[in-house]
Amino acid sequence: MNSYINDILEAVKNGTMSTEEAAQKLKSKPFVDLGYAKLDTHRRVRKGVGEVVYGRSKTAGQTIGIVNALIESGQSDVLITGVDEKKAKDVISAVGGKYYAEAKLVVVGGMKKPDGNGRIVIATGGTSDIPVAEEAAVTAEFLGNEVVRLYDVGVAGLHRLLDNLDDLTGASVVIAVAGMEGALASVIGGLVDCPVVAVPTSVGYGASFEGLSALLSMLNSCSSGVTVVNIDNGFGAGYYASMINHIRVKK
Repeated sequence: MNSYINDILEAVKNGTMSTEEAAQKLKSKPFVDLGYAKLDTHRRVRKGVGEVVYGRSKTAGQTIGIVNALIESGQSDVLITGVDEKKAKDVISAVGGKYYAEAKLVVVGGMKKPDGNGRIVIATGGTSDIPVAEEAAVTAEFLGNEVVRLYDVGVAGLHRLLDNLDDLTGASVVIAVAGMEGALASVIGGLVDCPVVAVPTSVGYGASFEGLSALLSMLNSCSSGVTVVNIDNGFGAGYYASMINHIRVKK
């Protein structure tokens, strides 16, 4: 059962919410039609996490309209991805929030208090991979996870990675972010006993084909327990890692 529904049921059980209020939250219209967007207001009911706004290619006006509609539907915290600085300023001036420039994310509302099973460790091959890693890190923090950052620990200087073994082996999930040949994910996969989420980046010279080489290397990893998201998809990695870190044992 996702946390949103569980919170409603617990509130009814504890007497802090009436059954009528609970029913209204659960049966409200499942989407809002703005003409240019149909917002899935029941996503939190199904998934435990409300709708995230993909900011690229949307105008500031469209983004503001979407965020306002989500807030009016009861979603108090909204994550907006792929936002440049100018659009971020326009959005924040209209609806508030905080801009994470390196990650190109806007958080409206606030960060959820960490309530996962453990920590998510995010490691990058190099400094150039940090923007993608920060998208993953801020996403994971928004979703209620404690995050440890290990940046510039790639295989070109393996001792830098091995110096952080305690953090790596103590993680619930590791996100490995790397461009070039993408070897970092396989190396980490061979060191830890937790799931590894590999994120290929578009960092590299010509034959890296804007991240395709790293993607194929990660897909062909010989280390068990490594799964791969799309090129530069820090958001997807942070979201997936959060799902793993919030798995509850069913009794």
